[in-house]
Amino acid sequence: MTTKHLDGRIALVTGASRGIGYQIAKALAAEGAHVVAVARTVGGLEELDDEIKAAGGKPATLVPLDLADMAAIDRLGGAIDQRWGKLDVLVANAGILGVLSPIGHIEAKVFEKTMTVNVTATWRLIRSVDPLLRRSDAGRAAVMSSGAAHSAKAYWGLYAATKAACEALVRSWANETMNTPLRVNSVNPGATRTAMRAQAMPGEDPKTLPTSKEVAAKIVPLLFPAVTETGMLFDVRENRFKRYQDPA
Repeated sequence: MTTKHLDGRIALVTGASRGIGYQIAKALAAEGAHVVAVARTVGGLEELDDEIKAAGGKPATLVPLDLADMAAIDRLGGAIDQRWGKLDVLVANAGILGVLSPIGHIEAKVFEKTMTVNVTATWRLIRSVDPLLRRSDAGRAAVMSSGAAHSAKAYWGLYAATKAACEALVRSWANETMNTPLRVNSVNPGATRTAMRAQAMPGEDPKTLPTSKEVAAKIVPLLFPAVTETGMLFDVRENRFKRYQDPA
């Protein structure tokens, strides 16, 4: 019998009701993890659980939650603590595009909502589960980023700013936990056949892009106990870690 990489481990995945998060959750379950699946869409979570069980995995813990609800994120950490006393894997995948627009034309409410979901909720999630990840003998965290954080193309300013902020949080978190078993990295999935990509690039042929399942297959190994890299950016298309430039 083949040993699974994540047998007996607890994995939290946000944005798990569709797209990359959905496929990562399935793949983690296939590796033996008990998945705590977080998303707003109950139907998508239930479908995920059905697929995990059909494939022989452990039934998932489904958490319908809006990441704009900061108190709910705090309660989530408390519930994981009460039930398992630790967390082994975090995948902070949930996010929204906001709007593609000249910076000066972005409505304040759109700016604030996008920052709340993409940045503030990521910080709140890290704050909520950091103590739990530190209790694992091999805590692993992946925070989803984007090439937009570095290219900063015209009209992508809002989304780019949120992802750049998330990368900064990850780098600081990695430095704070360098001397612990916890390893944390950012992930750039690249252009993927998802609903968000279709929203951003409506004229693009989705068949030219890798599927969420293909992308997830490259991300999940980053969460195995054997991984030693921390504070780095994993580029899915190149299938390798990239080191950030050291500050001057």
